[in-house]
Amino acid sequence: MSEQQDRTRAGATAERRGWTKARALLAGGLVLGVGAAVTLAAWTDTEWVRGVFGSGSFGIEGSTNGTTFASHPVTGAPAALTFQMNASALAPGDSVYAGYAVQLTAGSTNAANVTLSTDTASALAGTTSNFVTTTSATCNAAAFTAGTDANVTTFALTAPETPKFICFKVTADGALPQGATGELTWTFTAGSGAAL
Repeated sequence: MSEQQDRTRAGATAERRGWTKARALLAGGLVLGVGAAVTLAAWTDTEWVRGVFGSGSFGIEGSTNGTTFASHPVTGAPAALTFQMNASALAPGDSVYAGYAVQLTAGSTNAANVTLSTDTASALAGTTSNFVTTTSATCNAAAFTAGTDANVTTFALTAPETPKFICFKVTADGALPQGATGELTWTFTAGSGAAL
């Protein structure tokens, strides 16, 4: 046999061995692929869950007579208190009174934590103001004297349309100038509290 034939036969044998190795690798990959396919065919199950949410409602409103309530949320448009006697012609030693009621609006889903503040920036010189909690819309000297929680600036509203009555008193002293005017502004600021 010639050297050329030996080389050709050796090359063919090597080529067959390479092809055999390639077939073995492909067969191994096919087996692995079938195994993976079997794994992918396993049973699966799912469970879905969701939450549905909404918001409550909250608000306060006030009344100068304890009966007719409305909202006065704008700084420049407050409810106008009606003080007894002639509050526009005070003299030293005079005291005048006016009541206000505040309540949770109908349908409120949360209690209110209320803070009452007094703005004295435009107050009439020679006057002081105080307030108490009363049991009704009546606000005069007798109601003020019987009132409770004098000048307590925080309180809670815990039921819709159940008013809290406040009686304001403004007193003039000897420093009151003649022919002057001024005003006081009270602000009820409510923050939502516990759910009702």
